[in-house]
Amino acid sequence: MAPAGDSLAEPITVAGLRAEVLDEKRASISAEKRASIATDPRPATADAGAVTPAGVVTPDVSHTMVVPLCKLPEGSTTGADPEQPGALGMGQRASTGITTFNQFWQYFMPLLGAYIADQYWGRYKTISWALGIDIIGHIILIMSAIPPVIGNQGGALGAMIIAIIVIGFGTGGFKPNVNPLIVEQLGALVGQVTMVFAEKEIGFWLSYTLPTFMLCLCPLVMWLNRHKYERRPPGGSVLGQALKTWFLAQKGCWSINPVATWKNLHKDDFWEKVKPSNFSHETRPKWMTFDDAWVDELSRGFNACAVFCWYPIFWLCYNQINNNLISQAAVMQRHGVPNDILSNLNPFALLIFIPLNDFFIYPALRKAGFRFTPIKKITAGFFTGAAAMIWAAVVQHYIYQKSECGKYASGEDCAAVEINVWAQTGSYVLIALSEVFASITSLEYAFSKAPKNMRSMVQAVALFMTAFSAALGQALVGLAADPLLVWNYGVVAINSPSGQYQLPST
Repeated sequence: MAPAGDSLAEPITVAGLRAEVLDEKRASISAEKRASIATDPRPATADAGAVTPAGVVTPDVSHTMVVPLCKLPEGSTTGADPEQPGALGMGQRASTGITTFNQFWQYFMPLLGAYIADQYWGRYKTISWALGIDIIGHIILIMSAIPPVIGNQGGALGAMIIAIIVIGFGTGGFKPNVNPLIVEQLGALVGQVTMVFAEKEIGFWLSYTLPTFMLCLCPLVMWLNRHKYERRPPGGSVLGQALKTWFLAQKGCWSINPVATWKNLHKDDFWEKVKPSNFSHETRPKWMTFDDAWVDELSRGFNACAVFCWYPIFWLCYNQINNNLISQAAVMQRHGVPNDILSNLNPFALLIFIPLNDFFIYPALRKAGFRFTPIKKITAGFFTGAAAMIWAAVVQHYIYQKSECGKYASGEDCAAVEINVWAQTGSYVLIALSEVFASITSLEYAFSKAPKNMRSMVQAVALFMTAFSAALGQALVGLAADPLLVWNYGVVAINSPSGQYQLPST
């Protein structure tokens, strides 16, 4: 669950929870009292009009990138197959690499989209252009899956890569500029289930056409409601000035001695030297149009972002549901269930866990006198993510034990292992629970620490950490194939709890 963009004049909504914690003392209490589905008494804005259709489409495509990379079933011209759909025959390692790049691209480009919206175009225009680009990307994706193309491995793969890149540009425009609600999880669940069965029974071209059709409705929705949207002019990007100030503050701090560098970057006067009052009129940079108080707020904002620094390790756990767990399901007994259908357990579990925690678990813990502070929640999220990977590693171990091919269970000539695919349920449910504890809470914690006008910067850092995690995941692609898959899940499981030891103590 990645966060959406921020506006300086309106509260942030993350998966239906409003991150409006006003101060540190109330941070762990106010978030738990909020309703799971946020409402806004003001007139509809561009965010409200576009959120549901646009937000549903992105997860639809990214969750189905693995299956086309399986082998094209014999005699099929569409990739459809009652047992195991496929098309390109690239193998698990290649599919993991491509889906990991897709994950990186989907979370890196929103930084550009947020900057363009804040600095130049405003939200409405940015979303409108982004939807057009996204539709073009989806059309290219459909073209990669039509019968005349899908049989040509090089042509189909090239078209798919181009589609991923174009869709990333589109996603980058609307992802940070719409507010995701809990209903987005419901939309993702319905859309992905429909796509899975479309690719199995008809072919990938239909599977990709369904979200494209939904996406084409978005411009119509925005046009019909154009007079209801509140179009605010761009007010300038805080992120640009923040980064320039941060880089200026680092001047003279770096050394070949890493210990000295660490100490320099954490000096008490780190931010003092970049306050405008310390510059003369001649030496002050032209972009430095703020005052000393703004630098103090920036300092608080960066301190708030410290909670995100170790999140790339946590997101490594989540990213497994987009590739390796789907491939794991392909070698198990599915009894007619597509191997990528189980990934929908994640949004389904979120629909249950978010209100369950809000209305029952958190209040019960408070009543019992247990202070489940934000840092404790995040710690629980890291350990829960590790537990999900341990579950996956154990399942993979038994797959190797029971497979007639031993530790090469995914071989073409190997029969499905006598383990029911629903044995994966624990991994998906635990990952969803870890998101509730770690992902949602991290934003609320950071927002409670940061000034309101720095929330867009906090949002940008959170998105970048997700993208950085995907880049980090490329280092593990070598483990994403037989006979190393137990090690793959084990390494991720061991790394996840290590991040919580670096979290702030309050």
